[in-house]
Amino acid sequence: MGRGDARPVTAGAARVHRGEDADAPWPRGISRQATMRISDVLRALGQEFPSVSHSKLRFLEEQGLIEPVRTPSGYRQYSQADVERLRFVLTEQRDSYMPLKVIKERLAAMDADPDSAEHPAPRLAGAGVPARRRWTAQSVAEAAGVTEEFVQSLAQAGLLPSSGSALGSGAVEVARIAGALAEFGIEPRHLRSFRTAADRQVTLVDQVVAPLRSQQASAARGRAASMASDMGELFTRLHAAWIRQGVDDLG
Repeated sequence: MGRGDARPVTAGAARVHRGEDADAPWPRGISRQATMRISDVLRALGQEFPSVSHSKLRFLEEQGLIEPVRTPSGYRQYSQADVERLRFVLTEQRDSYMPLKVIKERLAAMDADPDSAEHPAPRLAGAGVPARRRWTAQSVAEAAGVTEEFVQSLAQAGLLPSSGSALGSGAVEVARIAGALAEFGIEPRHLRSFRTAADRQVTLVDQVVAPLRSQQASAARGRAASMASDMGELFTRLHAAWIRQGVDDLG
């Protein structure tokens, strides 16, 4: 969706985004003043969701999961409440493997009863989100609760994601899980085959989404990002199912 196809902001949408809470959807108590540009949203969410992109946000908008305000010149503007909704969508995709259709249905239920205690508590957009940092073996070790030597052994085995000469933010999760496995005697060298298998799966995903990702249209790139995320989650669930079945058979 480009700048030329800006849609008018309805009175209801304008009222919601000006910060009036009456009849407002979830989450309540978060500013609905649309003052954030798409770059501000990416900055707010990027540490927690490194793969989030312009095309991903536009795809979620096309799917009806988020409704940013459009300026007269067609630029999107978001509120802190919008960022909280995006954080919910991205978290459900990443942690619960929920398809977008189910997430949309859950958001609709939350909107129907925004004050229900059963809904997740929103976190003020921008608050509590650490600034981008350069991850080192020491900082990863501190965040994961393992020794720096252990992190270095994981890096030497090629098991940690990296960004240039620095470790990537995903290194913390890998180090934490590998540290837990180490308590059972599983060493970094034992995990190399897992990393190799994961790399092959990522290559397969890339082959599937490459035709979409190569297109100029942001909608196509957004669909590519969503397809890649969904396929990755399905691979993860399939792998987990096989592991569970094999472990059950051991009994």
